[in-house]
Amino acid sequence: MPTERVTFAGPGGHTLAARLEQPGGPVLATAVFAHCFTCTKDSLAATRISRRLAAAGIAVLRFDFSGVGQSEGAFEETTFSSNVDDLVAANEYMAERGMTPSLLVGHSLGGTAVLAAAHRLPHIRAIATIGAPASPLSVTRQFEDALPEIRENGEAEVLIGDHAIRIGADFVRDVESTTLKDKISDLDKALLVLHAPLDEVVPLSNATEIFKYARHPKSYVTLDTADHLLTDPRDAEYAAGMITAWAERYLDLRPPAPPIGAPEGIIRVSEADPSGFLNDVQAGPRHHVLADEPEAYGGTDQGMSPYGFLSAGLGACTSMTIRMYARRKNWPLRHIRVDVRHDKVHAQDASMPTMPHKGVDRFIREITLLGDLTDEQRERLLQIADKCPVHDTLKQTSVVETHLLEK
Repeated sequence: MPTERVTFAGPGGHTLAARLEQPGGPVLATAVFAHCFTCTKDSLAATRISRRLAAAGIAVLRFDFSGVGQSEGAFEETTFSSNVDDLVAANEYMAERGMTPSLLVGHSLGGTAVLAAAHRLPHIRAIATIGAPASPLSVTRQFEDALPEIRENGEAEVLIGDHAIRIGADFVRDVESTTLKDKISDLDKALLVLHAPLDEVVPLSNATEIFKYARHPKSYVTLDTADHLLTDPRDAEYAAGMITAWAERYLDLRPPAPPIGAPEGIIRVSEADPSGFLNDVQAGPRHHVLADEPEAYGGTDQGMSPYGFLSAGLGACTSMTIRMYARRKNWPLRHIRVDVRHDKVHAQDASMPTMPHKGVDRFIREITLLGDLTDEQRERLLQIADKCPVHDTLKQTSVVETHLLEK
């Protein structure tokens, strides 16, 4: 899926940096993602969730708040209220581009920010928070030892995780004076709260409080053993999948009708984890699966391997072809099971003496047919299996044309 680097004007006069994740097909909806406290738009959670939503047809703008990442400004001069203003500016920027957002997603303090900004954004229809504090004041727990110095000197350097940052007194005063109970209670939008019970940064009680204040429709999803930052790619993937599935219920994601005579479509494969082999496999706005390698080969085993997909194509096509023929003949075929395994063998082993030094791919296909069938019917269905179009494709020599696209 294409990613566009963009900038837009923040309310404080700073230029804010962002990435716009675009769907491969039609844009069915637009979302804005707000990253966690001291994180950036390129965090694992922000990247993974944005790309998964884009795979479902939702364009996502993920941006750096003022003073963070590639955005201009000094972090010690920012406040929670300025973060909310940045979020509103991001929505206005997308509206100016003709892509008015209908979904907000916020992680940690970014989740608190989307709750605070919602009343200023009437076009938003749904909100998802991940590990969000019920009050911005709770973020001061991460640097409470430095609060006396901040109040006395106007700012102080604190350590948040592995990041050394400067916190200003304006930020502390702002979060101390900000309450969200009324804003959450007045939300006129669908709400999804995701939180990990073992979150040591923002306790689970925050999710309980947000959920208690909010009106229906509201949903809660536990992130089980995930940590606050979703550093395990599996946790980020799970959260992304849950948000995507939930959003489809509250956003009108019906794709436009394809033109008459349109081809079946394009299978788009996008890298999901540069440190491993995980990939998103997307076929249109409705069908999404994961491709990966087993752990023994350096992957995380979250999806089938490429050869697994190839074998699955052969097995599925075989089953469909047999079913189509049996249905037409009105034969009593009750169930079909196709087991496929793949390996590479030398040409001699495949009875191809004319290719003595070449290896060939061998697919071993075992078919089980259940039903009150005669021996003649079973034999005929076995012959029909060889008429499967994917089987024919694998038997023939294929040509793969590769073109390098512009950035």
